[in-house]
Amino acid sequence: MFCVINRVPVAPDWHEAFEERFRKRAGQVERQPGFVRMAVMRPMTEEAPYLVQTVWKDRAAFDAWLDSDDFRQAHTNPLPREAYAAEGRLESFEVIISAEGHGLD
Repeated sequence: MFCVINRVPVAPDWHEAFEERFRKRAGQVERQPGFVRMAVMRPMTEEAPYLVQTVWKDRAAFDAWLDSDDFRQAHTNPLPREAYAAEGRLESFEVIISAEGHGLD
């Protein structure tokens, strides 16, 4: 599997708007071949960035998402520049071990 983490430093006054955009998103990523899961993580301190993690079957599936019309549509009308405390950073990883629990049952 292939994992991408987008580190997004959101200005404190924009946290709610940032989260609301994910709550109201159109769901294009879920329809993509090879998509496994997504998690949006709120930082526990104001200095830390939000983390947006997506997991894919493989890198080719992620690259296909980046090249898709759905990706372009999902990223139209971004928040204004002042919503971000700094530039974001994209990191990618090959998943070598993955475990799932039943803690939410």
